[in-house]
Amino acid sequence: MHLVDAMNPARERSISKFMSLVPRHEPEALGLCLDANGWADLNELASGLDAKFGVSRDVSRDDVLGIVARDTKGGYVVDGDRIRATQGPSVDIDLDLPPVTPPETLFHGTMRAALPAILADGLERRQRSHVHLSADVATARAVGGRRRGETVVLVVAAGRMHRDGHSFYQAQNGVWLVDAVAASYLQVETT
Repeated sequence: MHLVDAMNPARERSISKFMSLVPRHEPEALGLCLDANGWADLNELASGLDAKFGVSRDVSRDDVLGIVARDTKGGYVVDGDRIRATQGPSVDIDLDLPPVTPPETLFHGTMRAALPAILADGLERRQRSHVHLSADVATARAVGGRRRGETVVLVVAAGRMHRDGHSFYQAQNGVWLVDAVAASYLQVETT
């Protein structure tokens, strides 16, 4: 029986969490090779997960596709026999996304404790390939809520940034990506 049919929710969470780590940050954890655009072989990912979590070959390609389909964050893109993370890698890859014009305003959820540093230095990508922005306050609040501490939402003057020459990209799951956001383009959301 494949896990797609009878996966224990705790086991699926464990496999899913590890699976999200691999194409974004540690492909070597399963011996995967990513191409220049972050794509990995779907069958190799399934085999690697089976070797780590499987009991008598019970993590299959279909199980991986089931995890991808149930991922509410839209964290993966599958194209035939290839899979990659939609955004957020710390490994050096080119997501090969075309620049797009953003809406006038985008949002970023963060912890209140980080606010003084962000208002002084702006939003930096840190170990990720880009700063992640949301199209609405609710999503930004939900993303910020996954961090520890009180959540604060920042309003990003994305339209002004774009007119000032900054490039924006949009991942397949709708997350907006930019290299950095200077403090002059930020204000704290008040509603």
